[in-house]
Amino acid sequence: MIWLIVGLVLFLGVHSVRIVAPEFRQSQIEARGLNAWKGMYTAVSLLGFLVLVWGYGQARLDPVVFWVAPAWVSHVVLLAMLFAMIFLVASQVPAGKIKAAVKHPMLLAVKIWALVHLLANGDLASLFLFGGFLAWAVVDRISEKKRLQAGLTSNPVAGPIKWDLVSVVGGLALYVAFVIWLHRWFFGVSPIIGM
Repeated sequence: MIWLIVGLVLFLGVHSVRIVAPEFRQSQIEARGLNAWKGMYTAVSLLGFLVLVWGYGQARLDPVVFWVAPAWVSHVVLLAMLFAMIFLVASQVPAGKIKAAVKHPMLLAVKIWALVHLLANGDLASLFLFGGFLAWAVVDRISEKKRLQAGLTSNPVAGPIKWDLVSVVGGLALYVAFVIWLHRWFFGVSPIIGM
């Protein structure tokens, strides 16, 4: 369990610098340059991600189970993840109507992913993993609202509907790929019971 926690601290910690220490972030960018900051950020993120994935796998070998989700929860997860994938793709393309309405589609995608996976997985490792990401996404969204009120950032402006089509088609393609192949390949578990 310790490696899962170390990975979470590294990954979510570096993703929280803008929330808890914006002055430090800015001073590092000014002192070393934006590219150096991005390089360090990426390296720590990647290291944290690899450690948390490995740590999660290790922790699940000897699980501490608090609840077993009923079968219908898997249907809720499958439906919710379709929207999470659409929001994930929307976060990576220029703003259409979806991105403008949601404002922070990446954070919404993380919240949906974390919440439904937390409902479906009642073991201690999952509580740390999905609960940690859910808490981080909620805190980051609050921080984004404060930056908006302070005039430090702005909401995306709605652009052409073609970006919504890209978001929906790309999200659907990513969803299908995860349901049929990628989830089982990455995590060893099929999201569809019986596959």
